[in-house]
Amino acid sequence: MTIPQGAFGERVVSRLRDDRLIWLTTVGADGTPQPNPVWFLWEEPSTVLVYNRTDAHRLEHIVSRPRVSLNFDGDGKGSNIVVLAGSARAVDARPLPHTHSSYLAKYEASMIRVGGTLEGFSALYPVAIEISIDRVRGF
Repeated sequence: MTIPQGAFGERVVSRLRDDRLIWLTTVGADGTPQPNPVWFLWEEPSTVLVYNRTDAHRLEHIVSRPRVSLNFDGDGKGSNIVVLAGSARAVDARPLPHTHSSYLAKYEASMIRVGGTLEGFSALYPVAIEISIDRVRGF
C-alpha cells in the first residue's frame, strides 16, 4: 500500500493507528455488500488484522470473493472519508487475540467486557483474517 503524501496521508496513518473501529465490507453469495463494524489492528505497512467468530459469514465470503473494502466513519458532514481496498484471507499462523501484545494493548478492557476474560474473548473470536491493502482513497 502506498499511503498518499500530505495531510490526507497523515490522516490515513493516524486513523489506522488510533481508531478502534473500522467497517469491513465483504460480498455475499448473492452479490450484496455486507458491511460490518470490526475491531482491527494495522500492521505496517499494508496489513490489517481482524479476529472473527468461527460462525462469521464473512469467513465464507472471503473464500470465494476475497476482495474487500474497509472504511472509517466520516465526520457526519461529508468529510474525513478514508476507504481502503484489498484482499482478505483467513490465516492459521497467528496468535490468539489474548496473546497478541499489540492487539491486547489496543483492546484489553473491551476484550474483557465482551468475553468475561481475555481467554474468553479468544475463545469467542479465534479466527484471524489478514487484509492486504492495495488501494487508499478519500478526502
